[in-house]
Amino acid sequence: MELNELTAHQLRDKIKKKEIQAADILESVFRRINQVEKKIAAFISLDKEKAEKAIFSLEEGKNIKGVSYLYAIPMAVKDNICVKDGRTSCASRILSSFTSPYSATIVERLEDSGAIIFGKTNLDEFAMGSSTETSCFGPSRNPWDIEVIPGGSSGGSAAAVAADETIAAIGSDTGGSIRQPAACCGVVGMKPSYGLVSRYGLVAFASSLDQIGPITKDVYDAALLLNVLAGSDGRDSTSIPNLPNRDYTRALLTGVKGMKIGLPKEYFLPGLSSEVEKAVREAVGLLEKSGAEIKEISLPHTEYCLPVYYIIATAEASANLARYDGVRYGYRKEGKMNLTAMYEKTRGEGFGEEVKRRIMLGTYALSAGYYEAYYLKAQKVRALIKNDFDEAFKKVEAIITPTIPTPAFKIGEKTDDPLQMYLSDIFTISVNLAGLPAISIPCGFSQAGLPIGLQIIGPYLGEEKVLKLAYAYEKETDWHQRKPRLS
Repeated sequence: MELNELTAHQLRDKIKKKEIQAADILESVFRRINQVEKKIAAFISLDKEKAEKAIFSLEEGKNIKGVSYLYAIPMAVKDNICVKDGRTSCASRILSSFTSPYSATIVERLEDSGAIIFGKTNLDEFAMGSSTETSCFGPSRNPWDIEVIPGGSSGGSAAAVAADETIAAIGSDTGGSIRQPAACCGVVGMKPSYGLVSRYGLVAFASSLDQIGPITKDVYDAALLLNVLAGSDGRDSTSIPNLPNRDYTRALLTGVKGMKIGLPKEYFLPGLSSEVEKAVREAVGLLEKSGAEIKEISLPHTEYCLPVYYIIATAEASANLARYDGVRYGYRKEGKMNLTAMYEKTRGEGFGEEVKRRIMLGTYALSAGYYEAYYLKAQKVRALIKNDFDEAFKKVEAIITPTIPTPAFKIGEKTDDPLQMYLSDIFTISVNLAGLPAISIPCGFSQAGLPIGLQIIGPYLGEEKVLKLAYAYEKETDWHQRKPRLS
């Protein structure tokens, strides 16, 4: 296998044994990018020169603090996460020329652990979408079939990992934006508990829902990256204070015998693809053979998740995106006009259609006369959704569901029907509303050869349980080892 096809932990072992040099990995990754990037369009920007300088500093021993979990591992970062002196566009025209003056906390932590940040990946504009089609740079494509979506909004990150254009990547998840593209591309994507990973330096979409997490080739790498990403941060007011250091890879050493797993009946209803249901139920059967105890449970307020999410998310988006006005930074419409006209033309030309749609929906939900009828009521139902999970976790240790209701669909198939597009996230948004950890792992393929994802949800700060269960399943299968055929 080429070095770019290996996992971070496999490469770390090779470096420790002095079988390879740090620079060899980066060269292998860029060879792959040169081969397939024109087909996949996973990246918005690349900086090989900066990456080579970082490799040189590593070899001089200048940049390592503490344990080097990710020494010389090339990493891609979603382009709504700030990297100092680099472009941070959020795939939007309004920020297309913006250069960040600082790095996000997670970027600092990755670099302190030896990771090499070499590129920014494509996404739906401001992370608003489920297919990476709303990017002002055009869509990314799925390595398993370049005619279908890679998922979204972290579609570029998932596609880059699946195509072996990077060893691992970082995404953000507001309603499934790590897990859904991971399922579409046949890789591992993890959303940590809300507050476990700092959001400082993440361009805000919906502040009570956003969370940063890893997209990797296997579960071990997800645990390894979480070791680096997790931790308290005084610069982020939503960060959990005084978090102890944990080694999440230790959770992988224990089995699942006797572990109680919930199967919510509300997630197996008409509309779920028969291929997806079959793959998920077979995965559950395999875990049961491994000693886990399967129990049917109910999450009775599941039917309200979609409307609640799109009220809360759009309301928070309308407030967060008010800062893009053409005055302080980003795109500005030039010409002779008054201040109001400049605002209108800047935002009208700078934002895409989906972003405008969500700003308008959110502004409406927060407006006088409608705040109590929509936003306040949605927050009350959100509390009921969270309570459903709290009650379920009194009976089980983890919950298993499909990640998405169907395999990836054709590019352009749902762009004219926003409601159908929103349904792509129907199984993932409840996790964000409740602030819980969840992971998507490959569990099969459709007849068309497209990946199918299995979602494992844990209790708040129950990342070890999620990872343990995912790893136990992964050890018994080879879905994660399969590669798309790209020349």
